[in-house]
Amino acid sequence: MAFDGITVAALVAELKETLEGGRIYKIAQPEKDELLLTVKNNGSQYRLLMSANPSLPLLYLTDENKKSPLNAPNFCMLLRKHIQNARILDIAQPGLERAVHIRLEHLNELGDLCEKILTMELMGKYSNIIFRDDEKIIDSMKHVSTAVSSVREVLPQRPYFIPGTEEKINLPEVCGEEIRREFEKLLAEKSVAASKFIYKNFTGISPVMSEEICFRAGVDGDKPTLSLEEDERRRIEEEVLRLKCGVERKEFSPNIVYENGVPEEFGVFLYSIFKESEVKEFQSISRLLKVYYEEKSAVTRVRQKSVDLRKIVQTAIERNSKKLDLQKKQLLDTEKRDKYKVYGELLHTYGYEIKEGAKSATVINYYDGQEITIPLSGDLTPMENAKKYFDKYGKLKRTYEALSVLTKETEEELHYLESVAVALDMAKSEDDLWQIREELVSSGYIKKKGSAKKVKTESRPLHYISNDGFHMYVGKNNIQNEEITFQMAEGGDWWFHAKGMPGSHVIVKCKGAELPDETFEQAARLAAHYSRGGSQDKVEVDYIQKKHVKKPKGAKPGFVVYYTNYSMLIDTDISGISTAADT
Repeated sequence: MAFDGITVAALVAELKETLEGGRIYKIAQPEKDELLLTVKNNGSQYRLLMSANPSLPLLYLTDENKKSPLNAPNFCMLLRKHIQNARILDIAQPGLERAVHIRLEHLNELGDLCEKILTMELMGKYSNIIFRDDEKIIDSMKHVSTAVSSVREVLPQRPYFIPGTEEKINLPEVCGEEIRREFEKLLAEKSVAASKFIYKNFTGISPVMSEEICFRAGVDGDKPTLSLEEDERRRIEEEVLRLKCGVERKEFSPNIVYENGVPEEFGVFLYSIFKESEVKEFQSISRLLKVYYEEKSAVTRVRQKSVDLRKIVQTAIERNSKKLDLQKKQLLDTEKRDKYKVYGELLHTYGYEIKEGAKSATVINYYDGQEITIPLSGDLTPMENAKKYFDKYGKLKRTYEALSVLTKETEEELHYLESVAVALDMAKSEDDLWQIREELVSSGYIKKKGSAKKVKTESRPLHYISNDGFHMYVGKNNIQNEEITFQMAEGGDWWFHAKGMPGSHVIVKCKGAELPDETFEQAARLAAHYSRGGSQDKVEVDYIQKKHVKKPKGAKPGFVVYYTNYSMLIDTDISGISTAADT
């Protein structure tokens, strides 16, 4: 989610506690749309990152320093001239707007105390950093003329205001009764989805928070407002008021919601709509923002870098699928082979009874005691017809035997490629992708480039701890599957895998102990989750001691066989399983 007014409120609360009363020690502009302020306060040093990047506007405290250009941009020089060593008097948010006002006290050229305001507007592509006094703009990071915006000019000496504030209800500025009156008035105007009604009419509330309000109120967010019952309206009003109180009391709980290990959402209140998802809480909203955007960026980067690998794998899957369909069709055609063998044998038995030039012969099939009519070529003798059928039988038999082998090989190839596709979905880092690339090189799907040295990667199998304290390992690709199964695991350890579909190997280290039922179930959940069936509610999982798992000679990476096993049907939810890093 983008910065909404509620997130900004939590951030302002944190910045007030940390920076208010401090002095600006350094001002840097490492990027054209980015400021980095170093603030000293209460014996500590803090860095405040302000980014007006249109695709990713940000504001948070960071420990990282950034290299600045040798020649500072004009806006940075202006700030250094006016507010270098300025004291931070106040950090405030206007209502629930996506803006932060940093009020500063500094000395002018004459040595008189003056006040200025540095405003960070977190408004998507309209994001900006504006330096001003109470009424007029002194300068801004981005200049906006009337040719660009008919709503507001952002230029020196122009009046400063936040556009569009009069169109929505500003929660901090209204009481419960006013909210109720506004609700009644707006609800009567036109019918829209309940969730849309909330974020369209209240400042600072995002679509996902609107859905959360509806969920807490027990109202379908897609339900038209004109169809809402009186008690449903009241419940929505109550939840909006509860949100208002939570912001005013600063009852923030910064958290990130993960789906399949990928950051999906973040918020400053705990969501009820994501109660089935993995949630990680943070003490600091700045820390949350840094982690969320870094992880989100990493996932995006990995997906972009995996495009070429996905294309290679998908092309190979499509090619092998077509090949398999053709082989199965040809295999189906060979089912007539035994019929031709019977024709030949019967002609050898009854040939003396058949007249020369006959087009067919009806005889008793001694295999089932039924009459059977055999088509004949009139220009051939019965024995020559028999030979023709035996030749057809022999050809189809050879075809059947060859196709049986080829079909099995193609099925195994397809299964392998699908396992690589699953591994690509699991990849979380460039190291993971490198391992998969190396696997595809060794399997012949990618040409090896010269005598390139093998790169040592930091990609490791996933590591979980069961509630009973047993270590569980999950391979993220076929190379890691082999590693955990045939290098890490001992004979008495337990091995898990989704039945009949590509997926990760899962190993539970037993150290001679007997596994509790709960550990069996948690390991099975991991195997179900990290498989092609991970999006299903339930998946059948095979499990067996590692000593019974074998790798056929010459088989592709990750391919194993086993002949005796146990199975269980298990759900794919792993939210209750702790990673080793969490313990």
